[in-house]
Amino acid sequence: MLTAVKNQGSLLLTTVKYNIMREMTNRTAFIMNVLFMMLNNSTFIIQWMVILHLKKEIGGYGIREIMTLWALSASAYGFAHIFFHRAFSLSELITEGKLDAFLVQPKNVLVSAITSTTSISAIGDLAYGFVLIFFTGISLRKFLLFTLFTITGGFIFTAFAVIAGSLSFWIVRGDYIAGNLTGIMVNFSTYPDGIFKGAVKVMLFTIIPIGFYNYLPVKTMIAFHLPYLLGILFVAMFIVLLAFLVFHKGLKRYSSGNLMSARI
Repeated sequence: MLTAVKNQGSLLLTTVKYNIMREMTNRTAFIMNVLFMMLNNSTFIIQWMVILHLKKEIGGYGIREIMTLWALSASAYGFAHIFFHRAFSLSELITEGKLDAFLVQPKNVLVSAITSTTSISAIGDLAYGFVLIFFTGISLRKFLLFTLFTITGGFIFTAFAVIAGSLSFWIVRGDYIAGNLTGIMVNFSTYPDGIFKGAVKVMLFTIIPIGFYNYLPVKTMIAFHLPYLLGILFVAMFIVLLAFLVFHKGLKRYSSGNLMSARI
């Protein structure tokens, strides 16, 4: 078991390395892509600074908490799209019969598929998150927690995208549902959880696990809570296992010929 995990990890790092090296053949475009993504993210923080200048806090969040929220959201998003970019277009691979190419490879189908491409602009998201967190007042413990939550957040986001994308095994045009679900994950994660109430807040900690992707990690970095940390780690492992289970359940009924109706 441990050997298999080690081999998959080594394969993942090698794949990402070569994906990035391929994109770096045009270094100017590569650097500009990364820098413009960092600049794009910076504009949203400026907007929040203006808003919080008019109102001291929103949903219990001041400017430091908002910056922490945005830093983690950006870095986890970047981590997910650097290492597992194809997870966010998994529906297309399924409905267009493009999983066939991965079925013949002597590797795990899901890992091979979702690591087959890398988003270069996501490097800007990851770098932006690590730069921004230093402006919130950094300590060694906070930096280590931030790094840990970047990884757990990336895995939670990726696993959620895999589950949403795997719906296309059962639903025609499931890509619409998958796109909307991952869009909700991105958009809601950049707003304070204090502004959400009732059923919406429950949904953000259950059906759409934004609470464990961003909200609880932010609270843990601001004021350490061991139960929160354990809960985040448990949910991250659980949703990754669930993603593998759902995908391979759908894979059993997959064949390119059976997807003709989806293409039509």
